[in-house]
Amino acid sequence: MKKLLITGCGGQLGHALNREYKNEPAEIINTDTEQLDITDLDAVMKFVRAEKPDVIMNCGAMTAVDLCETEYEKAFCVNALGPRNLSIAARETGAKLFQISTDYVFSGETDRPYTETDIPGPQSVYGSTKLAGEQYVRDFAERYFIIRTAWMYGEGKNFVGTMLRLAESNDCVRVVGDQTGTPTSAEELAKMMHVLEPTENYGIFHGTCEGECSWAEFAETIFKKAGKTTAVEHISTEEFGAPAKRPAYSVLDNQMLRMTTDFRMKDWQDALSVYMKEIL
Repeated sequence: MKKLLITGCGGQLGHALNREYKNEPAEIINTDTEQLDITDLDAVMKFVRAEKPDVIMNCGAMTAVDLCETEYEKAFCVNALGPRNLSIAARETGAKLFQISTDYVFSGETDRPYTETDIPGPQSVYGSTKLAGEQYVRDFAERYFIIRTAWMYGEGKNFVGTMLRLAESNDCVRVVGDQTGTPTSAEELAKMMHVLEPTENYGIFHGTCEGECSWAEFAETIFKKAGKTTAVEHISTEEFGAPAKRPAYSVLDNQMLRMTTDFRMKDWQDALSVYMKEIL
């Protein structure tokens, strides 16, 4: 029976992976920061040597984009050194490694979807530390899948839940309308990882649902699917005033997935419908 180690198991993707593999003949080792500190190389080596997983799926990350700006060292430790440590352990034990990355590794200064071969240009600490994590995986791991995703939602705190909560007490919400990306279901990403996991189809992949929208359009779609009458006021990134710079256009093209597998991610609106039927 194959053995899968999931780090960051308490997050949205960690939950989705557990559901995805529930009928699979596999032993799942779930860890979060309490069980395994991925920023501690000695702890990682000891744990991985003892458990000998066949696959390590790193879902651990510091994703609070604005907080990363003021807590650079913590962000670097979690988003860069963590993947480095797991890569060293994976190489020693022969495990496959999944590293989840982000659309924020790109500058957003384009008008077409980014492919896996486009040159990154992060504009924030979050983006730069996640890119450093990618590079460490490429430097130290031998059998790896780096998957860049975006705007993810699933079980736990996310944009969908925030909008539905705001709709309970507001007739109108103000949402950024000049950032474009692709809302992505954690369930769809977990399915993609399950497809890649038994293969030797290694490398960098983009893994988002299909299509694109702005955050404001995302909010409008959420309200429509939930039967809410809450209006959405489109505001600019400047008006919103977040500390960290966000890419204006960070749509990802799943080119490698399309060219090397038969698996296709759902359209973002279809995936959102599936998710909202579960939570409403």
